[in-house]
Amino acid sequence: MRSFFLVIALALSSFANPAVADVIDLQIVGTGDGIDLLQALGSDFMEQGKSIRVEIPPSIGSGGGIAAVGAGKSALGRVARKLTSSEIASGIVYQPIAKLPSAFYVHPRVGVSNLTTDQLRGIYDGQITDWSQVGGAPLRIRVVRREDTDSTLTVLRQLMPGWKDLVITEKSKTATTTQEAIETVRDVEGAIGFGPYSVKLEPDVSVLKIDGRHPLDPAYPSSVELALIYKNETMTPSARAFIDYANGTKAHAVISRLGSVPVQHPE
Repeated sequence: MRSFFLVIALALSSFANPAVADVIDLQIVGTGDGIDLLQALGSDFMEQGKSIRVEIPPSIGSGGGIAAVGAGKSALGRVARKLTSSEIASGIVYQPIAKLPSAFYVHPRVGVSNLTTDQLRGIYDGQITDWSQVGGAPLRIRVVRREDTDSTLTVLRQLMPGWKDLVITEKSKTATTTQEAIETVRDVEGAIGFGPYSVKLEPDVSVLKIDGRHPLDPAYPSSVELALIYKNETMTPSARAFIDYANGTKAHAVISRLGSVPVQHPE
């Protein structure tokens, strides 16, 4: 009986407050890269008085987002890699919104704030095994890497000096999501990892300069492109409203505030 009255009460509250009943949920599924940025964009979008509740679920990877949009299970996805020719041919549209600088970060007790590209390569190929070898604390280096198809690793191999043919040490842990990489480095003394830069990384982990350049330095050698994806035939009004917002000046201000570079689109 109590359940019956609870249902009636909820129904009456919806009638009394039409705004509650009219809220539309919009899920944006896919990559873990830029998840903090997309959550901030979603919050700002909703603050504009929109009756759309934006949800950024945990990562299922760029491939998972592409599969969900391609199958019509999601109107909007998020990716951190370019589409393949077959994905484009299937009707998926790629809309870049931000450039995310790549970042290397370490456990706060490591005691290092800058590495040269040679030192970085030595750590990841296993030749340098203790932080004291590069001026840090006497701690064993715990290397955290990503899977070979990861968007940040792909960009590092393309742009970071010495990484094109780098064989990463077997004595490393493979994180399958951006969040897992951050949490592992945060929790394991001596750990080093990489992923998209966000101002929210610190103070949980310490972001490194590479050859004296911070990820926000224009000369920093690596960045990942974050994009929204959709299919025209499954586009919804709420998804279109968010895409339009993401290409506007208010969204660009949020992107810049979080340390990324907004992608400008011609009018």
